[in-house]
Amino acid sequence: MTEMNCTPLIFGGCGLLRFVQELLVEVVSGRLQDTGRIHISSKELINTYSGDCILEPLSLPESPGGTTTLEGSPSVPCIFCEEHFPVAEHDKLLKHMIIEHKIVIADIKLVADFQRYILYWKKRFTEQPITDFCSVIRINSTAPLEEQDNYFLLCDVLPEDRVLREELQKQKLKEILEQQQQERNDTNFHGVCMFCSEEFLGNRSLLLNHMAREHAFNIGLPDNIVNCNEFLCTLQKKLDNLQCLYCERTFRDKNTLKDHMRKKQHRRINPKNREYDRFYVINYLELGKSWEEVQLEDDGDLLDHQEDDWSDWEEHPLSAVCLFCEKQAETIEKLYVHMEDAHEFDILKIKSELGLNFYQQVKLVNFIRRQVHQCKCYGCHMKFKSKADLRAHMEEAKHTSLLPERKTWDQLEYYFPTYENDTLLCTLSDSESDLTSQEQSENVPVISEDTSKLHALKQSSILNQLLLQECLKN
Repeated sequence: MTEMNCTPLIFGGCGLLRFVQELLVEVVSGRLQDTGRIHISSKELINTYSGDCILEPLSLPESPGGTTTLEGSPSVPCIFCEEHFPVAEHDKLLKHMIIEHKIVIADIKLVADFQRYILYWKKRFTEQPITDFCSVIRINSTAPLEEQDNYFLLCDVLPEDRVLREELQKQKLKEILEQQQQERNDTNFHGVCMFCSEEFLGNRSLLLNHMAREHAFNIGLPDNIVNCNEFLCTLQKKLDNLQCLYCERTFRDKNTLKDHMRKKQHRRINPKNREYDRFYVINYLELGKSWEEVQLEDDGDLLDHQEDDWSDWEEHPLSAVCLFCEKQAETIEKLYVHMEDAHEFDILKIKSELGLNFYQQVKLVNFIRRQVHQCKCYGCHMKFKSKADLRAHMEEAKHTSLLPERKTWDQLEYYFPTYENDTLLCTLSDSESDLTSQEQSENVPVISEDTSKLHALKQSSILNQLLLQECLKN
């Protein structure tokens, strides 16, 4: 049994759940050797953060709208109790198990069939004690006995768990290939083109090839797609909701949407939207690897032999998200202008007036992100039901620029990003170009180095005497 002692740890927006998972995995795998210097209070893990804790990694939306949860999805039971959660919301089940039952499942993304995985271990835990399968981490071991806690880690270090994950992956791949073969041979397919309403009967390839040839809408080769009907229904639903399939913006009517997709060449799906991954066979080939990772491996040999010709390189612009709404901008200058015009929040002015360095800017941004995520006004501490209500209140009360005292946000916990993909943090700077006009006007004398008599300087340097004395001593 492993014991951990030392100073309390502070958790920010990176997520308590992920932190505990990574920490326990490092302890079990032996990468974390000096466990005697770590102390995690169970009260700090659970009680202190029961209200405001962010228990899962957050991500800003790639574009407004995001993904939707499928209705009527099957439920999954808790391993230890009778609580049930929808399969599509398995994060809630993981959160429940770590808080209520103190068990952490590592690398859940490598589990091909979450429902079967949970049901398997629910049965096994009724047959044998949990300590026969899980590594036990004692927390807060120096405290009185009633304040100590044990956490349990279930991961693929256990051979039985590793075999289960691999078998689930093989079974999933088998089911997907069988489904794909059935669709490839199906001659009773019936579908309607999303762009011209022409009907197609026979094989699915007729419709997919038609959309690619006549409407320049290519979602991939028919033989690479699985669950084609569900895929097409998902895309059709987005169009019915007047949502662009690529940028996923919503428009006021169908004509405006059609013009937008045609002019912007957005007749394609968003490759960053993971909602579509389940419709491509390549995403089921290897345990825990997406199509991008598989493709990179396949192209590795080719890349090694390519010449370093970067002439056709086109850099994709950064897309930063506003602190208060879902507005995105391709340049940070445009985003600053938006926040100043729409929300009366001048981040450059605040940085100048408060004299913020880079790390203080990071803390301030992460503080504001977390307050907005939790629908709290940092100007008056009121809490609202939605971000829209919060935004309306802050703009009406002029609270966006009413920052609290520095000691409120200048805390260690705000070193952690609230959102993992917060591009705004990458654009912060305290470089010379960002200095205030007062600092720029200061006359700082610069004395150039005289290298014309460099040889003479070497001969007369006091360093020669120091080196000689050191040699004599030795």
